[in-house]
Amino acid sequence: MKTRDQARVRRHFRVRRRVHGTAARPRLAVFRSNRYIYAQVIDDVAGRTVAAASSQEKDLRERNLTVGTAAEVGKLIASRSKAAGVNSVVFDRGGFAYHGRLKALADAAREEGLEF
Repeated sequence: MKTRDQARVRRHFRVRRRVHGTAARPRLAVFRSNRYIYAQVIDDVAGRTVAAASSQEKDLRERNLTVGTAAEVGKLIASRSKAAGVNSVVFDRGGFAYHGRLKALADAAREEGLEF
């Protein structure tokens, strides 16, 4: 029997077979732990991170990880990626189910003008 984390990693590899970030349309990768949520906009061709945001940043660190906190991280990643010149991304859910905090992050990024 696989552990939950091993099953998530297998799902992530399945997603990553299809999702690939380019310079024109980088990958928005999301990782969620029990305490924090992280988002990175990654150009896989060049192998570099264009923008990053997490709930571990100074103004969000004291808050618990809720749907609202995840939405704040989504707004942060959208504004930082737009400042870096990225308007369109492909979404990499990282093997996590698309609901709750992950969905809140994605919806907030869309509201801020990030297309995916």
